[in-house]
Amino acid sequence: MLKINRTASAAWSGGLKDGKGSISTESGALKAHPYGFAARFEGQKGTNPEELLGAAHAGCFTMALSLILSEAKLTATQMDTTAKVTLEQVEGGFAITAVHLTLKAKIPGADQKTFEELANKAKAGCPLSKVINATITLDATLEA
Repeated sequence: MLKINRTASAAWSGGLKDGKGSISTESGALKAHPYGFAARFEGQKGTNPEELLGAAHAGCFTMALSLILSEAKLTATQMDTTAKVTLEQVEGGFAITAVHLTLKAKIPGADQKTFEELANKAKAGCPLSKVINATITLDATLEA
């Protein structure tokens, strides 16, 4: 059985609002990339955990769909996925309550019904969808 471990890390110094943090990944894709309270809660420039989760989920879903398409003897010429991650204040703090995936794809030979079935299968089966305890929705558009 295949088992893969990936590592990412975060460092932080200071208080919540005045502190500064950095996020790094084992691959080097992010190396001491800054993040902080203002980027997360006040719309300031910089990254935040929800944005990174969205990028990871969009990538995971799109890769899973590529596999599912190949199993159906289809190949996408283009797939673009956006993940909108909702962070809300709830009783007891904050929670990620939803992820909305928006997919636009060009898949020669695919019809709308098959496309939607395969996209929903990828949404349910991608490893990140399985770990996120939030409502995950999908808008999938098959383009000509």
